[in-house]
Amino acid sequence: MFLKSERACLLCGILRTFDEFYRDGCPNCDSVLRLQSSEENIHACTSPSFEGLSALSSPSKSWVAQWMRDDKFQPGLYAVQVKGRLPDEIIQSLRSQSVYYRPRDGSVQD
Repeated sequence: MFLKSERACLLCGILRTFDEFYRDGCPNCDSVLRLQSSEENIHACTSPSFEGLSALSSPSKSWVAQWMRDDKFQPGLYAVQVKGRLPDEIIQSLRSQSVYYRPRDGSVQD
C-alpha cells in the first residue's frame, strides 16, 4: 500500500512522502516549520504514524474540512489523527509567530 512511506505534518496533517517534504516542504506550514531541505525538521515535525484519511479537493467548501479545521489549507490528502507532538522549542517558536498549535493526536477535546 502506498501509505507505508507517507508522513503526516504534525501541524496541519497533510500526507506526503519524506522526499516530497524535503523537496517542496509543507504546502500549508513551511513558512513556520521550514521543512524544505531539512531532514532534522522533517523528522521533528512530521510523523509516519497516523489514523484515518480525508481527501480535500475544495477545503473552503467542505463541511468535513471545517470540522477538521482544515478549511484554510491546500487541497490534498490529510490524516484525521497524527500520533506525536511537535517539540517544545518548535511550539515556542510558533507562539512567537502568533501561530496556535493544536495537537492532532486526539488529546485535545473541544
